[in-house]
Amino acid sequence: MPEVHHPTSYPYQVTREDLRIPLSDGDRLYARIWRPVTSEPVPALLEYLPYRLGDWTAPRDAQRHPWYAGHGYASVRVDIRGHGNSDGLPGDAYSAQELADGVAVVEWLAAQPWCSGGVGMFGTSWGGFDSLQIAALAPEPLKAVVTVCATDDRYDNDVHYFGGSVLAVDMHAWSAAMLAFAARPPDPRYVGDDWRHRWLERLEAVEPYLHTWLGHQSRDAYWRQGSVREDYGAVRAAVLAVGGWADPYRDTVLRLVEHLDAPVRGIIGPWSHQYPDRGLPPGQAIGFLQETLRWWDQWLKGRDTGIMAEPKLRSWMNESVRPATSYPQRPGRWIGDDEWPSDDVREIHYDLAETLRTAGTPSTERFVLVRSPQHTGIDAGRFLPLGDAADLPPDQREEDGRSVCFDAAPLPERMEVLGRPAVRLRLRLPAEATRGQVVARLCDVAPDGSSTLVTRGALNLSARRGPETVVDWEPGAVEEVEFELLSIAHAFPPGHRIRLALSSAYWPWVWPQPSTAGFLVDPGNSTLMLPVRHLAADVGRAPITFAEPEQAVPLEIRYATPTEARPERLVVRDLAAGEWRLEVAPRSGGTRSYPDGLVHSEEALETYRITEGDPLSARCRSDWTIRLQRPDQGWDAMVRTSTELDCDAEAFTARSRLTAWEGGSVLYERGWERRIPRTAG
Repeated sequence: MPEVHHPTSYPYQVTREDLRIPLSDGDRLYARIWRPVTSEPVPALLEYLPYRLGDWTAPRDAQRHPWYAGHGYASVRVDIRGHGNSDGLPGDAYSAQELADGVAVVEWLAAQPWCSGGVGMFGTSWGGFDSLQIAALAPEPLKAVVTVCATDDRYDNDVHYFGGSVLAVDMHAWSAAMLAFAARPPDPRYVGDDWRHRWLERLEAVEPYLHTWLGHQSRDAYWRQGSVREDYGAVRAAVLAVGGWADPYRDTVLRLVEHLDAPVRGIIGPWSHQYPDRGLPPGQAIGFLQETLRWWDQWLKGRDTGIMAEPKLRSWMNESVRPATSYPQRPGRWIGDDEWPSDDVREIHYDLAETLRTAGTPSTERFVLVRSPQHTGIDAGRFLPLGDAADLPPDQREEDGRSVCFDAAPLPERMEVLGRPAVRLRLRLPAEATRGQVVARLCDVAPDGSSTLVTRGALNLSARRGPETVVDWEPGAVEEVEFELLSIAHAFPPGHRIRLALSSAYWPWVWPQPSTAGFLVDPGNSTLMLPVRHLAADVGRAPITFAEPEQAVPLEIRYATPTEARPERLVVRDLAAGEWRLEVAPRSGGTRSYPDGLVHSEEALETYRITEGDPLSARCRSDWTIRLQRPDQGWDAMVRTSTELDCDAEAFTARSRLTAWEGGSVLYERGWERRIPRTAG
C-alpha cells in the first residue's frame, strides 16, 4: 500500500481554498485549490473533469493535490460546466464548450499573482482526455501534461466502438452512468438556496449520450473533434503518457510516444484503469507522484531532473500466469526502449495452416467455417477494469471451445511480445451474407491446457476499408482483411502454446450482427503477426526502477457497504429459454459519509441478455440510484435512472427514464425513446 505522508513532512506548509473561476459568459466553475505557503509565485497544476470534487472524487483528490502543494505547486481541482457545484448546464462529453472553458481556466490560473505563469494539466480517464485535448488547443501557459488511462482516438479507443462495431458493454453502460451523474443536484451547503432552481435547470438539460453516440456509427467529424491523433503536431506541451496493460486505452501511450513532436515519455504498467500509485489489482504500484514531480520540475521549473534521460518507453513485461479474474500483483519486470517503434522488436509471421494448426478440418477443405454461439464473449471480463475481484477474463477454454482455434507447437524457448499483434485473414461470407464481424483472441495455453487471455481485437467487416466508410460484402466474394489487436507485453514460457482463437460473436463486448452465418477463413492464406522483442534487449542496460508509492493523508470517510451486496459478475443460463444473462454490479456502490456532513449513497446494476441462435435478441439494461443527504440541514435528494437498449435488423431502440426526488417526493420525471437506424454498428 502507498506510504502516507503527513503535511508536516512536506517541504512547504499547505493551505486549501474553495473558489469560483469566472468565464467570459458570466458562468463560474467551482474549484478547490491547495497552495504551498510561500511568498514566491509557483506553477499551477490543473485536474479538470465532471466527477464532482465535493463528493465523488474527493477521496482520490485528497491523496494527490495536497501532496503536490506540499512540494511547491498550486494544485487545482475544477468541476466542468454543469456538474458538481459549477454553474451552467451539462453538455456532450468533450464538447467544444468544455474544452474552451478548460483553456479559459488554464489562462486564469496563469494570470493569478500566486502563479509563476506556467501551468500543467493531469488526470486519469476523463481528466486525462481533457488534458490531451486542451493541450492540442495549445494555450500558451500550458507547458506540460500527465495523461493517465486516456485516449487520442474518441471513436475506436474509448467506450463507444471496437473495430467498428458497437461496444455494447460500455457504450450503453457509461451513457447510463453519465445520465445519473449529470442529473445530480448542486450542494446547497456550497451554492446556497438557489440549488433547487439550478437543479431543475440541470434536469431539463440532461440528455442520454447514447442517442448521439449511436447516431455516429462510423468515424465521422463528430469523433474527429477532440481526437488528438487527427493532428499530433498541434500538441506543444511536454506529455508524459501513462497507461496499464489491463486498461483498454493503452494503445494511446504507444501512439503518443511514436507520433508526438513535443517532448514525450511513456509508461505502461500492469495496472487497471487507475492512477498507478493506488496499489489496486493487478499492481505493481509505483511512486507515481514522485515520478510526475520529476516531470513538473523539468518543464515548469526548468530543473534537469534526469527524466528525459529515461527510455522513451518504460513498460512492464507481464510474466505468464494461470488464468484468474484478479491478481494482487501481476508478476513481471520493468523494461526500457529508447525509441518507439523499437529496433529490439521485430514482426514474426505465423501461417495459420502451417505454423498454427486447427483440428477437425478435412484436408480437402480450403476454407474453415467460423460460426460462434451468440453467447461467445460471456467470459470476456470487464471492459474497463477498476481493480475489482471479477475484472479480468477467467480461463478461456470455454470461449476457445466456442471459437475456431489455431495452436502453435510448444515453444522451445521463452518468447516476449511487446506491441500490437495483428492478423491478416483471407475471408468469404456464406451464401448471401453481406455483413459480419471477426473477433481474434491471442491466448497463452499452458501444458495443462489452461488458456490465459493475452490480448484481443475485432473488425466489423463493413469497416474493413476503414472506420470512416461502410462497405457491404459482395456475396460470394473473397477478400483479405487485416486488423490489429490491443497492444500488450507478455512473456510466453517454453513449453507453452500460442493460440489464435477466431469467433464471429463476442457478446456483450460487441453488438452482434443480424446474421448467424459467421464467416469462412482460408488458413493457408492467413497470418498472425506478433511483435517479438529480442531476449537480449536488456543486456547491459541499467535496471528500470521507481520509488515506493507515496500519498497525502487520506480523507476521513466512513464507508458502509450494502447488507446484501450483489456478486460483481453473475452469469445465469436459462436452459429452457436458451437465454444467457450477465449481471454486473459495479463496486462503486454503498454509502459514504464525508467529514463535512454529506452522506452519499449509490447503487448500480447492469444486465445483458441474449438467446442462443438469435442475435436480434441481444438487449441490455442499466439501473442507477444515487442519493445525497445532509441530515443536519434536512436536505435529501435522490436520482434514479434506467436505460435499455435493444436492436432489430434495421435500427437500435434506446429507452431511458430519469426520476428525481426531494425529501421523498418526486420533483421531476422524464423519459426518452429513440429509434436510431443501424447504419454500420
